[in-house]
Amino acid sequence: MRFAQIALAVLSAALCVQAQSTPEWIWHPNNGARPADDETRYFRKTFTVDGPVRRATLAVSADNKFTAYLNGAKIGSGTEWSAFPKFDVKANLKPGENIVAIEAQNEGGSAGLLAELDFATEEGTRAKIVTDASWKTGTSAEAGWQTAAFKPGANWLSPRSLGKLGVQPWGNLAAAATGGGKVATPAESLTVADGFKVELLRSAQPGEGSWVGMTVDPKGRLIISPQGKEPMLRITLDAKGQIAKMEKIEVPVNAAMGLLYAFDALYVNGQGAEGYHMYRVTDTNNDDQFDKVELIRKWKGGPGEHGAHGIVLGPDNQLYVVCGNFVDVPDDILPTSPHKNYADDLVLPRMEDGNGFGAGRKPPGGFVVRMDKDGKNCELFASGQRNTYDIGFNSDGELFGFDSDMEWDWGSPWYRPTRAYHIVSGGDQGFREGSAKYPTYYADSLPETVNIGIGSPTGVLVPTKAKFPARFQNALWIMDWTYGRIMAVALQPKGASYIGTFETVVKGKPLNVTDMEVGPDGAIYFATGGRGTQSGLYRVSYAGPDDSSTFKNSTAASHREARKHIERWHGHGTAGKEDLEKIWPALNWPDRFMHNAARVAIESQPLSLWKEKALAETQPVAGLTALLALARVGTKADQSDVFTALAKFPTAALPEDQQLLKLRVIEVSIARQGKPADEFVQRGIEKLSPLYPANSWPLNRELSQILIYLDAPGVVKKTLDLVAKAQTQEEQLHYIVALRKAKTWTLDEHKAWFSWFQKRSAGEDAGATYPAGSSYFISATAKHPAEFEQWFTDVGIRAGNGSSYNNFIKNLKKTFTDSLSPEERNGLASILSDPPEVLALLKPKKEHKFVQEWKMSDFADALDGPSRGRNFANGREAFLAGQCVQCHRLNDEGGGIGPDLAGAGAKYTRRDLLESILEPSKVLSDQYQNITVVKQDGEDITGRIVEDTAVKVVLVVNPLTNEKVEVKKSDVKSRTPSKLSPMPEGLASILTREEILDLLAYMESSGNQRHAAFRRQ
Repeated sequence: MRFAQIALAVLSAALCVQAQSTPEWIWHPNNGARPADDETRYFRKTFTVDGPVRRATLAVSADNKFTAYLNGAKIGSGTEWSAFPKFDVKANLKPGENIVAIEAQNEGGSAGLLAELDFATEEGTRAKIVTDASWKTGTSAEAGWQTAAFKPGANWLSPRSLGKLGVQPWGNLAAAATGGGKVATPAESLTVADGFKVELLRSAQPGEGSWVGMTVDPKGRLIISPQGKEPMLRITLDAKGQIAKMEKIEVPVNAAMGLLYAFDALYVNGQGAEGYHMYRVTDTNNDDQFDKVELIRKWKGGPGEHGAHGIVLGPDNQLYVVCGNFVDVPDDILPTSPHKNYADDLVLPRMEDGNGFGAGRKPPGGFVVRMDKDGKNCELFASGQRNTYDIGFNSDGELFGFDSDMEWDWGSPWYRPTRAYHIVSGGDQGFREGSAKYPTYYADSLPETVNIGIGSPTGVLVPTKAKFPARFQNALWIMDWTYGRIMAVALQPKGASYIGTFETVVKGKPLNVTDMEVGPDGAIYFATGGRGTQSGLYRVSYAGPDDSSTFKNSTAASHREARKHIERWHGHGTAGKEDLEKIWPALNWPDRFMHNAARVAIESQPLSLWKEKALAETQPVAGLTALLALARVGTKADQSDVFTALAKFPTAALPEDQQLLKLRVIEVSIARQGKPADEFVQRGIEKLSPLYPANSWPLNRELSQILIYLDAPGVVKKTLDLVAKAQTQEEQLHYIVALRKAKTWTLDEHKAWFSWFQKRSAGEDAGATYPAGSSYFISATAKHPAEFEQWFTDVGIRAGNGSSYNNFIKNLKKTFTDSLSPEERNGLASILSDPPEVLALLKPKKEHKFVQEWKMSDFADALDGPSRGRNFANGREAFLAGQCVQCHRLNDEGGGIGPDLAGAGAKYTRRDLLESILEPSKVLSDQYQNITVVKQDGEDITGRIVEDTAVKVVLVVNPLTNEKVEVKKSDVKSRTPSKLSPMPEGLASILTREEILDLLAYMESSGNQRHAAFRRQ
């Protein structure tokens, strides 16, 4: 396209001391039509300067070209919209009336103009003139249009505002505008709920780290911790909520993922002299400087992203700490702990994660402990979370968290959405590793308050002291690191708990939110950062209309009090018969949280006190809940009594929720007490077989498992029929996984089981295939539940399966194949051959030879603005040539060894992505970290552990070939995390600079060819 110019001018406005304004992208209104290719437009604005000018600069960006004038004199021009050049115009400004004008032309597609004139007078008055809707724009270069003498006619119109600095498709030009310094995502580019205002107070600079933890001290100062070795920071705020002072906290503890100021001390879950544990930091001489560090609690497995995290002070003046699923429950947990008796409780054994993540780890998963201010008298309060990062109490004194599930499990029946949840005494949220996760209806777990969808939960806060409307003060604020969201969950009391609805208050891209606190001025302050990404400190205030609406429910309040009254007996086996009579009625309340409280209280008492009462109970809900308690704490000798008592509640006569409760009692009894006596096996087959298949997916889920375990006649055929009828991939996969443990098969049934894999590999799923033309199965094209699709739509990415899915399918098929007898193998020879591996088909289309060893400095001029006009085909080719696809999933293709890159553009900047390619060992996530195993003979082996049993350790030593090495446990001398990334260096050396930029755009877009990065118009 030929060169085009845009004109910009500034109209009259008297200036005095002003708050800094944010420039807007503007363009000619064109009667609502899209800009034409090579379209020339002119803009102008007049303004007044009061006195001699001390300094003045003009910064301009136009999509695509511009020439700027001031008072008729040409100032400069630009040919690249992302450059945002700044010109010194002090000599061109004069006291009195001035005019700035710029001429430019669009090359095609999006058109826009951005300008900022910043000046100060000798008297100290500072002002900014920025592009906004007050400017005038014309379609022709009339004589003298660049000067104040020109008087625009009716054909000069107000421009159309396209959004403030930071809006897409232009993104963040702030770095260029400030001379290239490190800048967090500008507040002006964020989407903010009505009435709220967000300000960026500070962007972290070199040496300040990537911020992941925050608390506030009694003086209202923010204490922030980086994730790395940099010191913690203390920030003093002024009366207007701006930073007045920032100082480093020079103590030998850092990398805190949990911070709390309480009891005149700073409590830190961080890296100290004795490792990553819980430390107390104090000021012993009252000089306002911390000078003493005490270790008050050790964690086994404390460091890392699945380690020991948030610390909060409870209404009982106890410390509550949440730990991720890689932390072991402390050995000194008191016997009075409310939570105990946890197990997998599966009638069929679980399958581990397809990539080996968390393989072998037993319940309770993530957990919450409470302790005194010295870290003593530690009790296990609740568990069954995966990796909750933070927790918080609401104004009712109730504890809440925001938990993730395993995103690698997308597309599997055991994937559970990220959820806000109520943490109560003795509660179990049902997380288990691999395929063992509990569905939400299991009576021995507790349901979510609200499902969010997909994401990476971080900070949690109930901002009761914020100067916000009541509905936001009393809401549970939660942060999603991956998709850059801060949400407010409205908590509506229900029964002895709550239900919730959520709305997004702040959203950005990238906006890698980590933690938040209420400041002394009643605003919320939040930080971004994590995994070495750019950090920023932001302030959220409210200036909208007052909205005092909130949920009040006096009945629910009395129910919560009744629940808490029952919780007094949790962990304490001191109830007498009179106490038991107070607890027992709660078993029959129509409320899961009351059932849970009563069951845990009963399980805490001697079995002799309540066993006969449980066996004699005739109310279905109370009786079945009491029998569930007996199945959980009873012995093998009690099993026959449990099954006999169950007969009082004929399954077919119960409503579905009670049927599920009865089936759960059977499952837990089998899991804990073993296979029942033959008479009960036969009775189970006789009573349950006629009910299978049922009319609901939950009932079929449970009936299939129990009947497969009991080896009921015809169960394989019935289950295979359900596979054929199931409408979603998730339901189909459940039956396929359960059938791996079936004992009695015909040849045709075996063929039907294997044909599920073969049919999928033949591309029979509806929709586009993955990858195009491949004979491998495509999980992404299978039908998923509507809510699953919606979770992805909510964050703007394509729905698909997690990075463990392919390997899980391979492991499932191999495990079942290995269990076949020689005769069965012979009969299935024609169907057992594997289809071609999908990764073998993902090869570059051309040969790529060495170009050079690239450095970050080679791309210094190309990382701050958004991608634009990149080549999608070249980006995908680079993704294949650089072997990224061998380890990473993107756009539903690739390996599962490294991080899933879906949504990478939402949580990482282009600089972050490039740094991870060129310097892969600079920032290592423990989730993907290699381990070096040193053997007794001195040999060392480095790789990723995919299997860890009592007798052996198996490591993948080459992620590109999946080469494995097995080491006997008896030969292991030590194991230490490797400082080198599993990702080899130099993979990008065969790519040109342009190919690397196309690769970054491909990754930012999640492989979406329609993304703005690939538009040329």
